[in-house]
Formats: sequence, C-alpha cells, structure tokens
Amino acid sequence: QVHLVESGGGLVQAGGSLRLSCAASGRSFSNYDVGWFRQGPGKEREFVAAINRIYYTLYGDSVKGRFTISRDNAKNSVYLQMNSLKPEDTAVYYCAGSEKGGALASTTYYSDWGQGTQVTVSS
Repeated sequence: QVHLVESGGGLVQAGGSLRLSCAASGRSFSNYDVGWFRQGPGKEREFVAAINRIYYTLYGDSVKGRFTISRDNAKNSVYLQMNSLKPEDTAVYYCAGSEKGGALASTTYYSDWGQGTQVTVSS
C-alpha cells in the first residue's frame, strides 16, 4: 500500500492561487495513477482532477481552465495548481492513488487515500 500525504492547503482570498502537493511513499510511483478529490461541508466527495501513469490528465467541469495537475516521478509527487479560486472551491482536498488502471474520475477506483488538506477561499 502507498502512503499519501497532502500539503499546501490554507486560507486564500477569492481570485487567489494555491498549490497543493501529494507526496507518495511505499512503492514505485511510476506505475501509479493519482487523482484529486474534494469534499465541502455537507457535500459528497467530488472529482477534481487526475493524472495517470502516461501523463494523461482529466479535470472536473467545475475546475477546467483554472486548475492544473502535474506529476514529478523523481520526487514521487503530484501537484495541483489552483488559480482563480472561488469561495465554492472551499473544501477538504484529498489525493488518491491506484495502480490497477481504471476510471480516473471515480472514487471507487482508488485504493489509497491521503488524510486531506483544508482549502478555504474567502469572498
């Protein structure tokens, strides 16, 4: 099992930017797909973005054009650059991973999850 740790969350004003990091340890990262999900208060967990082992990227409709996902296999890390943040982006952000190969936007695909990092966007 891979251990995932998110970092980079915080409080930012609307229109600002944050960069989240997801660091992985425990096994080879190069054959690992990684996704970002978020869960706001009283809401279901929502797909944000994913990047697979061949660097294919996928984004949720609500973040397209504002968020960018990337990975650095040498550092066993995945990043989520979040620009033009809105109050509705406020949530706990989780990174998740799997090496099985499957539906990147589905929570059920991922076997490993981080503990989450809080992102709060003030208006």
